[in-house]
Amino acid sequence: MKAKIFELFPSLQGEGKYIGVRQVFVRFFECHMHCVWCDTPDTIGDGRRDYKEYSLEELVAAIRPLIAGSHSVSLTGGEPLLQADFIKDFIPLFKKSGLKIYLETSGVLYKELDKIIDQVDIIAMDMKLPSSTEARNFWREHEEFLKRARKKDLFIKTVISGQTTRDDLQKAVELVARYDPEIIFYLQPNHFESSNGILGKCLLFQQYCSQYLREVRVVPQIHKLMNLP
Repeated sequence: MKAKIFELFPSLQGEGKYIGVRQVFVRFFECHMHCVWCDTPDTIGDGRRDYKEYSLEELVAAIRPLIAGSHSVSLTGGEPLLQADFIKDFIPLFKKSGLKIYLETSGVLYKELDKIIDQVDIIAMDMKLPSSTEARNFWREHEEFLKRARKKDLFIKTVISGQTTRDDLQKAVELVARYDPEIIFYLQPNHFESSNGILGKCLLFQQYCSQYLREVRVVPQIHKLMNLP
């Protein structure tokens, strides 16, 4: 069994609850989503197909020299859960390093999450608002994913763009509140619209979301501001 990996690198986490934490990033190739604001379009797989294949042992060996001083390994993408069968076998081998397993995911593939959830430590779950992504809604899938992921160290983030509607945001926060209003909810301004007043929109949305959820934070992609990968 081999995995399609777009890149491996050590860096600082730039989003959500673990901002500033040193991680090793394992960026899996391919994604089933087509968000208009995607910041890693080369990982989607529609056009350019530039990746390297690793066996379980090869991937562990490639990561090992990168882990010094790291808190965790970030399984990101693309969408890592498209390769859940590989990840299921990879985590037990890698956990001997002592690092935590951090899963960054679209929050849609709940059946694939079932395969690895017992081995994952931290879940960074996206909520894909249709007015933001300009794709179909995934409310049912997000709910099934949330049912499972809330048992872990979970936080949720959603990208806010100029097209994001309050109706979509309301659906998202009501869904989260129904399961656990203590989950930290991040509003992430679309990096590509940083000069278009998007921060002000996020601040207004923060006030609204705080009616439903205990802790709502507005946080941009810090790694972009620091010119990190």
